[in-house]
Amino acid sequence: MKDMNFSDVVERSVQIRKLYQQLERQHHGSEWTVEEDALAFLTDAGLVGRLTMCQQERWPKGGNTVSELEHKLSECIWWLIVLAERMNIDINESLDQFLSKLEKQF
Repeated sequence: MKDMNFSDVVERSVQIRKLYQQLERQHHGSEWTVEEDALAFLTDAGLVGRLTMCQQERWPKGGNTVSELEHKLSECIWWLIVLAERMNIDINESLDQFLSKLEKQF
């Protein structure tokens, strides 16, 4: 999908997380906490680092890691959206403010 609207991405991300929460209740009797979601994000962020090293030929993993890297980068964005939503942070607004602040620095 090309040129996605960020608000749509946020909504889709939240809805997908709700589906995962249904699975968590079925399999474990409860949903993951915000802290567990944050840990899952950090785990994926660490994998982005390792896959980046591999893609840059600084870590010998072997094989084509581009598809794995694409997946993990996207998954990290998804986790950040989920975490913001769970902590009552408007990611649209906070991202706009962050980018505006950076732009003013230049």
